[in-house]
Amino acid sequence: MSSPKHKILPGDIIAGLDIGTTKIVAIVAKVNEHHKIEVLGMGRVASSGVDKNDGVVNVVQTVDAIKQAVKLAEENAGVNIRTVFVGIAGQHIKSSKHTGIIIRDQIDEPINTGDIQRLIDDMFKLQVDPGEQIINVLPQDFIVDTSRSIVDPRGMIGTRLTGNFHIITARLNAVKVIYRCVLDAGLEIAGSTLEPLASSASVLTAEEIEAGVVLVDIGGGTTDIAIFKDNVIHHTGVIGYGGNIVTMDIKQDCSVMQNIAEKLKVEYGCAMPNEMDQNQVITIKGMRWNPAQEISLYQLSKIIHARMEDIVNAVKSHITNAGFDQRKLIAGIVLTGGGSQLKHLTKLFDVNTGIATRIGLPVAYVANTDKDLFSNASHSTVIGLVKWGYENGSLKPLNNSYKNVEVVAEPIAEAQVAPVDEVQVDAVNGVMDVPQQEPVLESEPIVAGDKTRDIVKEKSRFSLTAILKMTKDLFEGDEDPNIDK
Repeated sequence: MSSPKHKILPGDIIAGLDIGTTKIVAIVAKVNEHHKIEVLGMGRVASSGVDKNDGVVNVVQTVDAIKQAVKLAEENAGVNIRTVFVGIAGQHIKSSKHTGIIIRDQIDEPINTGDIQRLIDDMFKLQVDPGEQIINVLPQDFIVDTSRSIVDPRGMIGTRLTGNFHIITARLNAVKVIYRCVLDAGLEIAGSTLEPLASSASVLTAEEIEAGVVLVDIGGGTTDIAIFKDNVIHHTGVIGYGGNIVTMDIKQDCSVMQNIAEKLKVEYGCAMPNEMDQNQVITIKGMRWNPAQEISLYQLSKIIHARMEDIVNAVKSHITNAGFDQRKLIAGIVLTGGGSQLKHLTKLFDVNTGIATRIGLPVAYVANTDKDLFSNASHSTVIGLVKWGYENGSLKPLNNSYKNVEVVAEPIAEAQVAPVDEVQVDAVNGVMDVPQQEPVLESEPIVAGDKTRDIVKEKSRFSLTAILKMTKDLFEGDEDPNIDK
């Protein structure tokens, strides 16, 4: 991202845009003097042009949906939106870990920013798969001769400087298409961040991030996992299904239309069958040529339980494979996203993982007195985008040409480095590690490839939005089916 020449101040208008697989949400907000978000207007429309694997697959439909969402947000807020902060996500985003080494000629001179820059430049020269591009290089820690685990080596004396880096790559066309859709909708891009950080920033507390916590974002197309400990993100994974597959199970097993299956899930769904009355039924009015149909709420719960148990078990595997357990995760599991709103889902996680679980809502950062609209876990990402924009962004638009736009995550606070471990990629579920936090350098410009970004000196604040995640939420506004108890 470009250097924030127009730093956002309390009272400035900020807009966030979440482009998901099931919905597109735009909000207009401002941050008050207490650094709380005051949401002025929101627009939410169904998303039909975005695929969980390939990103935007229908530009026309996506552009139209963005325009509709923005128009609704503008009408509710009474202001016009010119620039937005956009979330970047997709299973095309990958990460890997690499080590760089330089031998310094001036061994009597202290290590400086230029030495670190040489390592970063070398990382941008790494060979990647055709059609992919390195979009960020995140330093994790450094080794000066034999001194290890150094967050910021500047000022030290040494001959051999080694850096451990987390390299993030993305399918270039997928990123370009997202930007193209935003620009074709008549908007300018003030900044972007990877979506997991947006939702994490809006629902996790600093205490949880330090104590150890697992964020599970159950969206419509995917379920995203991020594990934090000691103010560092240690692991991220993606499960290739979310709330939509539950809807499809109900549609198939109950022989109902998809919109009715969705309403059954939202209004009557429960993740624990033993919490339901086995004798309770609901009646669904049939179409003109079909009789009414009775559905047992207990059987409905069993359908939901089977699929949600798959998700819980996958999350449990991620936790184990990342080397974590209940003792290391003092803050437990935090569920967010539209799919987290099923009744008794936290109990299902409690029972199956043995880790205390809660629902994460973005209300802690929202100042609106009427928070009912924003106490929905499916709004975590878009609220987080506004929060990220205020803390790290600028109102100055980026390059208006989507052909040249690059996604760059911002630096974060010093002395928060995780141990370097092996990258794990699951070809089936798209599981991937995410970048560790980079040391904060002074406000000297650092060149990343042929792009320049300022490293902002802000050592006391931890920001989640330096890393990557994806969030796609649930529960579209289909018309209510004719359901009678």
